[in-house]
Order: sequence, then structure tokens, then C-alpha cells
Amino acid sequence: MSIADRIKRVEDRIADACAKAGRDPAEITIVAVSKLKSPADIISAVEAGLQHIGENRVEEAEAKIPQVNEKTASPVTWHMVGHVQSRKARQVLPLFDVVQSVDSLRLAKRLSRFALEQGRQVDLLLEVNVSGEASKYGLAGYNWYRDSAILDQLQVAAGSIAALPNLRVNGLMTMAPFQAEQAAIRQVFSDLYGLREALAGSLKLPLPELSMGMTDDYPLAIEEGATIVRIGRAIFGDRKDSER
Repeated sequence: MSIADRIKRVEDRIADACAKAGRDPAEITIVAVSKLKSPADIISAVEAGLQHIGENRVEEAEAKIPQVNEKTASPVTWHMVGHVQSRKARQVLPLFDVVQSVDSLRLAKRLSRFALEQGRQVDLLLEVNVSGEASKYGLAGYNWYRDSAILDQLQVAAGSIAALPNLRVNGLMTMAPFQAEQAAIRQVFSDLYGLREALAGSLKLPLPELSMGMTDDYPLAIEEGATIVRIGRAIFGDRKDSER
């Protein structure tokens, strides 16, 4: 199956999920996650109509993004969707339009500093660990609606980051547990939606974007309010294909 065919299949599943939830598919942005995939594969996705591409690693992005930008007529919006070490913040800014994985005030301060130096605004999402898994990055957000101290900490962190110059906090991002029951996955997405509503109200920020849902669970995420889905394998195929 070609990349264009896979994209069409993803779009059809998004339309089905939106119909089930009473939503408009135009509300959903597909970010094609191209980890370990070649510039040629990314160009194929762009030529098939996608405008948003996500990368997980700074070093890989440094090699691929210039090649893709040079060979595509359509503008591409690049999203950093992987964990960013604070010491690599300077490298991130020239490459990416959106940083979805801001998980600390320390990282945000460095992004703000370098954005100020470069005279640009940076769009970002706050990554929140809603599932509570120790293996996941993100601001601590497990059981935020049951523990007022956790919500208070999130409000302070989000407010402090939003106040930094040259940064635009556009919403929240999370990852659901892998290989969990649908009810548990749905709960994580529902919790992030509720947290967005709570933070938007308390901080007087619009926070329009919710980035949640990947290849195995994006229909559930859409039903629970996702505006951005991060799709890798369903568009580009199994990553092991590119490692052989």
C-alpha cells in the first residue's frame, strides 16, 4: 500500500470517528510522525496532501528537514514531538515551527531565551503525563481532578510558561498507555480534555489544541476531543522496514 493510500485510510477513519462524535473532520490536524523514515517518504506524504510533519530526535531532524524543505513545493509545518533535553533547546528552534513536548519550566525558559535572541515567536504545547506512568515524560498530571495540589502545580507551571516572552502556549499534549484497555486509554484522553478546560478557565488562556492519539488509538482520541493526532506507522508503515 502506498503512503498516499495509507493517508486516505487514516482520513477515512478520522471521518468515521468525527461522525460518531458529532465533529467536523476539518477540526483535526494530522501530524505525520516520520521517525526513522527517509526524506523521500516524507516528500511522498507532503505530495499526498499532508502539511504537518513530526520528528522525535533533533539529530535526525537536522539531517532530514533541509532536504525535505528543498524538494517540496508546499510549505511544511515541522513539529517536535519527542522529548527535548534543555541543552538541545538552541538546536530545536531553527528546525521546528511547533514544539509539542514542553515538559518543564526550565526547557521553556531556554526556548524563550533563544527565541528572543532570534526574534521569533515559538508555538508550543505543554506535555502532561496524565497516565501516571514512570516511563513517560511530561508535567505531572495523574489524578489532577482528585488532588488539588497537582492541579495547583500545573496551574503555576502553565502560567509561568505562558508568561515567558516569545512563546505561545497553544494547548496540551499527552500519550496514552501502550497496549491498555480501551477504557483506560479513553480515560487518559478525557482527563487531558478536562485539564485543558480547567487551565483555560483559571489562566484565561484559550488553549485551543489537544494533541493526543497515535496510530493505535487516534479514533478514541478524536471522540474525546483531540484536535491533533500524531500518526506514524499508519502512514509510513512499520519503522523496522526503514531499519533493514
